[in-house]
Amino acid sequence: MRVIDYAVKIRVKPDNSGVVTDGVKHSMNPFCEIAVEEAVKLKEKKLVKEVVAVSCGPQQSQETIRTALAMGADRGIYVEVSGKDYESLGPLQVSKIMAALAKKEEAQLIILGKQAIDDDCNQTGQMTAALLDWPQGTFASEVSLDGDNVKVVREIDGGLETIRINTPAVLTADLRLNTPRYATLPNIMKAKKKKIANVKPADLGVDLTSRLEVLRVDEPPQRQAGMKVETVEDLVAKLKDAGRV
Repeated sequence: MRVIDYAVKIRVKPDNSGVVTDGVKHSMNPFCEIAVEEAVKLKEKKLVKEVVAVSCGPQQSQETIRTALAMGADRGIYVEVSGKDYESLGPLQVSKIMAALAKKEEAQLIILGKQAIDDDCNQTGQMTAALLDWPQGTFASEVSLDGDNVKVVREIDGGLETIRINTPAVLTADLRLNTPRYATLPNIMKAKKKKIANVKPADLGVDLTSRLEVLRVDEPPQRQAGMKVETVEDLVAKLKDAGRV
């Protein structure tokens, strides 16, 4: 998944219809990068035969696929989504695309980032599993593959949960699953020769009509400056003046 780079300061459009994306640096979603790394590691262990990287969006999304190929993916699939369809592209639409590709490619394991850092929805993996009627292992911090069985250690509010599911399955990568590798120059050059198939949602029989309407996007309110107090009594007095106690 291609998102605005984590180091970029987000700006809201003047008409409050969304955020500014034109001319803004984009990169692979960090959680998706972890997902690619895990897939490549499974292939290096000879537990999977092939790693296919998928991204949907404008033409620039192919750059994200090239990054995945340089990390070790074998080939890519670029799903062309532009214009109004791209502006309204959400987890449900992406899930439909992923489910359709999984059936077409006869995939046995889908690994996604647990969420995108732009909208923080955390829905695509779960929806993809639901559409396919596959078991899911979300928030994975450890993955062990043994034949048709997948042991997943999940990060939950109360600590860690270990589950075992059968393939075909959908996994979503959490932050501590691994540390993604840096693509070396030789692998970047090799990635340029790897194939990227170009498909459209219509080719997959996917309807991208959105069920959501964004009414307004606003920046968070500016944080007010703090103040220092000398004593506890001064603190209590300030809190009383502010009506907090």
